[in-house]
Amino acid sequence: MGSTTPATREGATARRGGRGRGAVVAALMLSMALAALDATIVSTAVPQIVADLGGFSVFSWLFSGYLLAVTVTLPVYGKLSDTFGRKPVLVAGAAVFLLGSLLCAGAWDMGALIAFRVVQGLGGGALQGTVQTLAADLYPLKERPRIQARLSTVWAVSAVAGPGLGGVLAAYAGWRWIFLVNLPIGAVGLWLIVRHLHEPARERAARVRVDWAGALGVFACGGVLLTALVQGGVAWPWLSAPSLALAGTGLALAGAVVWVERRAAEPIIPGWVWRRRTIAAVNLALGALGLLMVAPAVFLPTYAQSVLGLGPAAAGLVLCVWTLTWSASAALSQHVYRRIGFRDTALLGIGLGALILFAFPFLPYPGSWWQPMLLMLLLGGALGLFQLPLIIGVQSTVGWSERGTTTASVLFCRQTGQTVGASVFGAVANGVLAARLGGSGDLESVTRALAAGTAPETTRRAIAAAVHAVYLGAAGAAALAFVVLLVVAPRRFPVRPE
Repeated sequence: MGSTTPATREGATARRGGRGRGAVVAALMLSMALAALDATIVSTAVPQIVADLGGFSVFSWLFSGYLLAVTVTLPVYGKLSDTFGRKPVLVAGAAVFLLGSLLCAGAWDMGALIAFRVVQGLGGGALQGTVQTLAADLYPLKERPRIQARLSTVWAVSAVAGPGLGGVLAAYAGWRWIFLVNLPIGAVGLWLIVRHLHEPARERAARVRVDWAGALGVFACGGVLLTALVQGGVAWPWLSAPSLALAGTGLALAGAVVWVERRAAEPIIPGWVWRRRTIAAVNLALGALGLLMVAPAVFLPTYAQSVLGLGPAAAGLVLCVWTLTWSASAALSQHVYRRIGFRDTALLGIGLGALILFAFPFLPYPGSWWQPMLLMLLLGGALGLFQLPLIIGVQSTVGWSERGTTTASVLFCRQTGQTVGASVFGAVANGVLAARLGGSGDLESVTRALAAGTAPETTRRAIAAAVHAVYLGAAGAAALAFVVLLVVAPRRFPVRPE
């Protein structure tokens, strides 16, 4: 009596309405706020954390460790949500995230804090992937932009409010409250999920097969390769023994994962994710999006402070304006893709994005603050037309039993693109600086010299040239996404009837 057929189950969650669905949406927004705030709130408290715990030489792992854990667990959680349902995965992920937050608040040294940030990331992967999947489950295609617009608003508000909130908590309450503040927010979201999310009963196989070998292999392979990318050129040279050892180990593990997954009954990363044109094209396009996002997110604040002479708060404002137009254009994108389709809307957005990124190196030197801000406003609007139609479109091409895996795959590719972009563009920026400054210095050291007022004008021009080169690379990534969609993606996505 409690089971349903796949046809009956398809869209059943989306037909649930009223107060119950509203409570679940509120829980999803709170869960997304945890993940979104975590990306910005910790950065402003780094000076206080280092002063209290020490470990300045490794503090970057507060971010890298969390990012690695989120990225490598996304495919695992996606498959588990398709196997066991969204609710148990989201509840478990939120519980792990809150446990990690509590442990971070009690960390006694930098090593412990980094380890506990990894625990947070293990839960954060479930939050990001499962929230996006549930958003597609709750609403049919024609109503899906509503929930996505709300989630986009959460990201925008978090991007603006996170640094300020982190600074206030660190200054007046202590940096540990940056992690403790997650507990009441997460507890409310967790209670709403447990109380109001009721997934339809599912047919149960006689024996559920979980590809634990594949999950472990994906985690190990992703962790090793992403560590090589994050630390290469930073902790050690690219062609040094540690880099080569990590790269070789990662490639060997990748081969082992392919071997295991091809023989698994229910693989964590099934082959159809890459055999279907629509999903493969969206994976590659969003990987390019993650790559190009690094240019403004990582290098624009440095440009604003070092070249334009702005303070940290003003530099943050120049950056954060793109989240406002991004969420606004994402909310309005439905009016475009309903007329011209998902692919063509994304092509329009990424084409405009490529032109805007390409325009950045032509800004006058030193220029005024409003010039990069205007470009960021335009870029956010363009990328809102690009990302959301692709996510909604690709989710609409699969059924319930494949939606978690599909959503996790596109988020995994975007996260991986960001990691690759940080490494590649960091190397580009440092290479340009070395060429301009006679082979001495990197971006971090010359930025510190500028902040101390000990660097000459030639250094400012070198930083401008380095950031311009990064933006040209980002424009190239946008052009690559355009070509992938044009060549690989079908003109009309094969949307499943609901």
